[in-house]
Amino acid sequence: MHGGWHRAGAHTLVRQGREVELLHRATGFATLALVTLAPLLIVVAAADPLERGGFALWLADGMGLSGRSARVLTDIISPPPKVIGTTSVLGGVALAVFGIAFGGSVQNGYERIWGLPSGPWHRIWRQAVWMIAMTAYLYQEVQTRSIVSGAERIALSAASGVLFFWWGQRFLLGGQVRWTDLLPGALATMAGLVGLRMFSYFVFTPLIVTNAISYGAMGVVLVVESWLIGVGYVVYGGALVGRWVLEHHGHRDHAE
Repeated sequence: MHGGWHRAGAHTLVRQGREVELLHRATGFATLALVTLAPLLIVVAAADPLERGGFALWLADGMGLSGRSARVLTDIISPPPKVIGTTSVLGGVALAVFGIAFGGSVQNGYERIWGLPSGPWHRIWRQAVWMIAMTAYLYQEVQTRSIVSGAERIALSAASGVLFFWWGQRFLLGGQVRWTDLLPGALATMAGLVGLRMFSYFVFTPLIVTNAISYGAMGVVLVVESWLIGVGYVVYGGALVGRWVLEHHGHRDHAE
């Protein structure tokens, strides 16, 4: 049993997770997402010309909520209808800066996972482009909900997710890791998000309602924050699993 554990290299995966402080980074991911990314997405969703429900629908769709839990989340999370009109230019710039900070955090996490030095400050444009691409990815995920369904949507969502996380790692790392080396991590990330969505459907769906009754808006926010920690864990953990697969079942060269 012990020998099999070592042969599989699973002990290395656990050690690497501790070295990159996976849980700590996932918690930081959730905090930054709530205080920097969420306001930015609220403005983007409010500016949606198709008006498909706003940010609350984005969040409910990502968490896999439906029925009463989705309505509770919408009632609490929905921003004022005039959010765009009341957002100043300075506020918009601040949101963009905070969003870039979130992208920088994800970039730093990927660099730690792959053992690469931190990128120079002038690579901030990569973080900005990544943020734009991530917003577009989330936007299309919500829009496809009303266009396709069933197996078609699952296939489209899986394909677009793998492509985004595959490209995202390559782009944020400045091309220092080869495309082929990054594919396992993208696949692992998407598989983890599918598992998290299923977990959210069975656990967070009833928890949203009970927390709203017991603790009000704060209880709902705590559930959302818990889900975001799970997302952060999957994003970094997926990349870590990808590197582990490469080291134990492939080769490890960072050459382009």
